[in-house]
Amino acid sequence: MEWHVDEMRETDWDQTREIFVQGIATGNATFESNPPSWQQWDSSHLSYCRLVARGRDGHLLAWAALSRVSSRHVYRGIAEVSIYVRSDCRGQGVGGALITELIKHSEAAGFWTLQAHIFPENRGSLRLHRKAGFREVGRRERFGQMGGAWRDVLLLERRSQVVGL
Repeated sequence: MEWHVDEMRETDWDQTREIFVQGIATGNATFESNPPSWQQWDSSHLSYCRLVARGRDGHLLAWAALSRVSSRHVYRGIAEVSIYVRSDCRGQGVGGALITELIKHSEAAGFWTLQAHIFPENRGSLRLHRKAGFREVGRRERFGQMGGAWRDVLLLERRSQVVGL
């Protein structure tokens, strides 16, 4: 499979949304039960550090974006990672290539810490993040409810070796 990493555009939303829907369907990617509108998604993610992996035919294989963890100045260098890979592309290296580029973009933008909240059952996402240098820093028990059941999430973080030293 061939792909290249590119900046996400608003015109990518339909395909981005479909990949998000596939993640929702797994039951282990997000607490969301329905995808947001473009406006909701756009306002909750940074306007930069939004990347996609495009196949040779131009179709999206995966997407990644950052969200602020806080508006307080002291936390300006910390962001939350979202990364989703199309169901038929998982385990083929596209997620690794995308998160590697996201890390480069985040460091160029001045982020010293990236964090991710991941369900313990999402082994693929845990592997992907750990391979990219994230480490588990805690377990947030009963973090939220999904389908009437409490779910834990693992908090992972990656500290830059370039920014904030």
